[in-house]
Amino acid sequence: RISTPPTSAGCLKGITRQAAMELAEQQLRLSVREENLTLYDVYTADECFLTGTAAEIIPGVMLDQRPIGSGKPGDVTRRLIGAFRALTGESGTPF
Repeated sequence: RISTPPTSAGCLKGITRQAAMELAEQQLRLSVREENLTLYDVYTADECFLTGTAAEIIPGVMLDQRPIGSGKPGDVTRRLIGAFRALTGESGTPF
């Protein structure tokens, strides 16, 4: 399962975010849920990633000098990056 903050919490409603959510559900067969997240949620997450137009999808491996999960990019993040690159490599854009 992937959890992401809702746009009402200040998360930008970006095209890369939307593409990542759809790829996670459709290709990786993961549920995606928008919910308010706390620092504790991030500190105790198995893994973390961030999305952005220029950055695309990048692993978040540390926050406040604390490793997130193993402190390395996780399997879901790596698979999602691969799916996103395949999508943009075919069409040039996520949509």
